[in-house]
Amino acid sequence: QVQLVESGGGLVQPGGSLRLSCVASVKFFSVNRMDWYRQAPGKEREWVAALTTDDNTNYPDFVKGRFTISRDNAKNTLFLQMNDLKPEDTAVYYCNAIARLYSMSSLQEYWGQGTQVTVSS
Repeated sequence: QVQLVESGGGLVQPGGSLRLSCVASVKFFSVNRMDWYRQAPGKEREWVAALTTDDNTNYPDFVKGRFTISRDNAKNTLFLQMNDLKPEDTAVYYCNAIARLYSMSSLQEYWGQGTQVTVSS
């Protein structure tokens, strides 16, 4: 069973930083893209960052310049470095992978269980 496990969330003051990690329980045959999403209470899940197979990154305007997505292939881990955090960044953060488990597999979408980030003084 494929699992994506996020960690690194917590309580931080405005202006502070956190680094989220997402570890995959398997080594995918290929990864089409990996993303971070977040969902605040009472709001829809929103996209936060993307990393494609050729290491292109993309961000929505509201995190651009503050968040950085990266990965360590050797450790099967995706990261989200979050700087200059604001109270409106408070949410549960999820990692997402679109990948093939085996060479003959179809592309599947995988989600982690989420990690809580709270930005408050």
